[in-house]
Amino acid sequence: MQPTLLVLAAGMGSRYGGLKQIDPVGPGGETVLDYGVYDAIRAGFGRVVFIIRRDFEAVFREQVGNKYAGLITVDYVFQALDALPEGHAAPIGREKPWGTGHAVWCAREVVHEPFAVINADDFYGADSFSRLGKFLQADRDAARGFDPMSGHQPPKSLAAQFAMVGFELRNTLSENGAVSRGICTADAGGRLQTIVEQTNILPAEIGPGLTYSGTEIASLNCWGFTPALFDGLDRQLREFLSTRGTEPKSEFYLPAAVSTMIERHEAEVQVLPTTSTWFGVTYREDKARVVAAIADLVAAGAYPEKLFA
Repeated sequence: MQPTLLVLAAGMGSRYGGLKQIDPVGPGGETVLDYGVYDAIRAGFGRVVFIIRRDFEAVFREQVGNKYAGLITVDYVFQALDALPEGHAAPIGREKPWGTGHAVWCAREVVHEPFAVINADDFYGADSFSRLGKFLQADRDAARGFDPMSGHQPPKSLAAQFAMVGFELRNTLSENGAVSRGICTADAGGRLQTIVEQTNILPAEIGPGLTYSGTEIASLNCWGFTPALFDGLDRQLREFLSTRGTEPKSEFYLPAAVSTMIERHEAEVQVLPTTSTWFGVTYREDKARVVAAIADLVAAGAYPEKLFA
């Protein structure tokens, strides 16, 4: 079964100042998202599901989804403030939905196969999608360490088997302001142990003797899951709403939910280190760097001048 690409595209990008998911950065007018979909197709993904809001559905379908017709199956999921488990309701005065964990939870009735999750406005690179594609299409016994040469089969873990693409922190920064990153630790086998959200990270803090070495594993919401994720998300979302559902700005984050599943021994997450360099448009001033970086990749032959000609 071909995996699905689940794209978090419900945010408007308040710091960037517009719907950055449809802002062109490539030589043929391509968006950052176009490169992600292109790389996913090359890596063997068979469907892309966009999580969006209904208030910009028409423009998103016209300017984004329609360009992939005939290349990959396209579906949509809507994240809404009132899309909640039975017995829960949004408090009076709340305006925003409930975060990335809630966004993925909204796809539980649409996605029934192994899937990746990415942000719509991050450039992850071909290597990231290749690693995710191989992981999601691999035999799960192999993912648990089965050796076909010796025939050795270790006891099967009852935990769900997930993956996270890990970037080096120094390759994930913005020259135009501070960023927040999930800094990760992994065990000797490369299994994710913790994710700690660090805020206000600046390039000046990276280097020998400084706050960060730069080689730390950074999570950028580039995940590989099976549908087993949805059971864990549902339990945790209900717990979250019971304890923090009356807060006007509380958010249920996907990395925190995955961390909790690890702590509860419900999931094991393999870190997939990547050689790709991340590009992002956190700030409007970042666009020039992204345009230049993609132009270099096109010149080097990594991508055609027009992706979907």
